[in-house]
Amino acid sequence: MGFVDSLTVMLLSAGFSALLFAFYVYLLIRGKKDFSMLIVPSFIFGTFDAVSGFVMSFTWPLPGAYNMLFGDPLLIVGLLLISIACMTYKKMDARILSIFAVFLGIYIAVGTVGMIAFHLESGLDLISALGFYIAAALSSLFAPIVYLNTKGSGRYAYWFLFILLILTAFAAFFIGFNGFYSHLQSPP
Repeated sequence: MGFVDSLTVMLLSAGFSALLFAFYVYLLIRGKKDFSMLIVPSFIFGTFDAVSGFVMSFTWPLPGAYNMLFGDPLLIVGLLLISIACMTYKKMDARILSIFAVFLGIYIAVGTVGMIAFHLESGLDLISALGFYIAAALSSLFAPIVYLNTKGSGRYAYWFLFILLILTAFAAFFIGFNGFYSHLQSPP
């Protein structure tokens, strides 16, 4: 059996996960208190992210450090989404999870520096990877913004986080769809 590259579907799921986080922030901006519509999609995408990130982290299917660079953060994103789904279902305030996202942001930022320092990507792949990792790192580092008041100047901080999450999603989609397209032309 040949090598199976599931990275494209994992990138698409990472994009959808970023959109779920963005939608959560958007609901906060709008002053909504009911997040129940996010329970099922957060649980489904969170489960996929956690399982695929776990498999990637612990079976090392990709060469070199790419497993740590993508698998580990995807595992944490999945666990955060599952936690959000469970806490929302139990009518708990899930904003506390944004504190854990900061540590994910530090991990991604260190990985981004390592990606550059150790020449893990080059050319156009480097530009798209940097876009994805920088937007993801900043989104995670600024996640505690959800504790601000959404009135007045706090609203601008929410919009800033929302835009970062949308950029993260679009970067993941760009890389994922580009990978999907290029994999179609590879021999069976």
